[in-house]
Amino acid sequence: MAAESRASAERAMRAEVIGCQRCLALAEGRTQVVFGSGSVDAQLMFVGEAPGATEDREGLPFIGASGKLLDQLLATIAMSRDDVYITNALKCRPPDNRDPRKDEIANCSEYLRRQVDLVEPTVVVTLGNFATKLLRGDETGITEVHGQPEPLMLGGLGVWLFPVFHPAAALYRRPNLELLREDFAKLPELIKAGRPGLPAESPCAAPAEVEVADADVDERPQLDLF
Repeated sequence: MAAESRASAERAMRAEVIGCQRCLALAEGRTQVVFGSGSVDAQLMFVGEAPGATEDREGLPFIGASGKLLDQLLATIAMSRDDVYITNALKCRPPDNRDPRKDEIANCSEYLRRQVDLVEPTVVVTLGNFATKLLRGDETGITEVHGQPEPLMLGGLGVWLFPVFHPAAALYRRPNLELLREDFAKLPELIKAGRPGLPAESPCAAPAEVEVADADVDERPQLDLF
């Protein structure tokens, strides 16, 4: 799809989602829907958990302390927000930054799938435990899988899924920052490798029943930093 057509399709989808009422508790408590931002032609797509207070107020993903660190990490691989697409699994802030509910995850999964289909990234980076478990459809924690690219079908698209620690984890624990830098350094070569070839019968990732209560301790405060 041409860049102009992608941009038009993204605007149409954004206009559709902005009035979403699928989750009444979220719709009643949000300031606005936080759909996503960045390049619709991006080879690199980032997926986080859900908007926090700053994002809810400003309408953009990852613009708090975690977002500033994300900007710095992108700069280490000669990229910026203009070169990537950033979104969250949930498009609305849960009240008091509580854990997303299973019905909310299910209600929002279509929007995320459509964003992946529209952008057609080569690499999808999951930021933190929640997004990683959700898109992998597996309960393995981020500590075990970070920095390990995995070929995966997301909807009808074969991508490299690349889990990394949530930037908030690095704000709390310095060793996690070094791990993040090391993992980000792998991204240029992964993008250069191109989209993985996967057979049509490869299983498609589906939203897992993520038990957020099991998330690593170092990521528990992440929503407070958005």
